[in-house]
Amino acid sequence: MYNVPYFKAANHKDITDFMHAHPFIILCGCNKNNQPAATHIPVLIEERDGKIFLQAHVMRKQKHTLAFEENSNVLAIFSGAHSYVSASWYEKKDVASTWNYQAVHAGGILHWKDDKFLYTLLEKLTANFEANPHSPALVGKIDEGYMHTMMKAIVSFEIEITSVEHIFKLSQNRDEKSYENIIGRLSDGDSDAKAIAERMKENKANVFRK
Repeated sequence: MYNVPYFKAANHKDITDFMHAHPFIILCGCNKNNQPAATHIPVLIEERDGKIFLQAHVMRKQKHTLAFEENSNVLAIFSGAHSYVSASWYEKKDVASTWNYQAVHAGGILHWKDDKFLYTLLEKLTANFEANPHSPALVGKIDEGYMHTMMKAIVSFEIEITSVEHIFKLSQNRDEKSYENIIGRLSDGDSDAKAIAERMKENKANVFRK
């Protein structure tokens, strides 16, 4: 991961907040022959005893599932909005264009879980993402026979996170006038550009401390 000191969060909570806000991750690993595998899944994030754990499930007998069974070392990638930043928006000339984005890489060990864990996980996943205690899509309101049939096709796991790296690249290395120019230009862009502009506005006080 690109690692430059001034593209860092102010504190650890900023990193975990970002992870909670972007729970649809890319989970990467390698099989026993060091061939790469990856999948896209939603995760639940728990913090226990000073450690971070990710909980999720995948379909059985898939390429990535088999790879994770052979090699439990995995990398979870959390990513958010991103946008092109033109050098023409800078006050200083002869500087290259770039890309603003935020990402967190969480490495860890994957531990497979049993059906009891899976059922509880499905309950928590639907409750979290439905965000409606009356939703008919909650696990407790779905036909029990259907649930057990579906569960035969999937397997749950928990990842104990052992390393966390991040980059919040939001033009922190630019002068204040250029920073404002970038926000203005991005505010007229697409949804990702607007999201980056908002994050830069929120972060401005930390960047330009008087």
